[in-house]
Amino acid sequence: MREPTFLILTALAGGPRHGYGLIREVTALSAQRVTLLPGTLYAALDRLHAQGLVAPDREETVDGRLRRYYRLTPDGIRALDVETARLRQLATAAESRLRALRPGTA
Repeated sequence: MREPTFLILTALAGGPRHGYGLIREVTALSAQRVTLLPGTLYAALDRLHAQGLVAPDREETVDGRLRRYYRLTPDGIRALDVETARLRQLATAAESRLRALRPGTA
């Protein structure tokens, strides 16, 4: 799973969000390393929706503009859980090897 996809799913794990809210949350989660452009975000949401990982939650009109909120589906929760475990395993392996390079550290 690519990092932007992981971050979008992670943002949605906090509850339904609209596009601009997702852009802000992804930027915050990544400590400003990843900034999604609207076109990139909506292409990703279309792909994730086609894969059954996210679904539209609701729509509202704010200042005359339509906001569509998205939420994780049960398959999206499972995909995020699997990817989180995979990344944790990789991080644990890296930490172990780094400890071996630094003698005298616990």
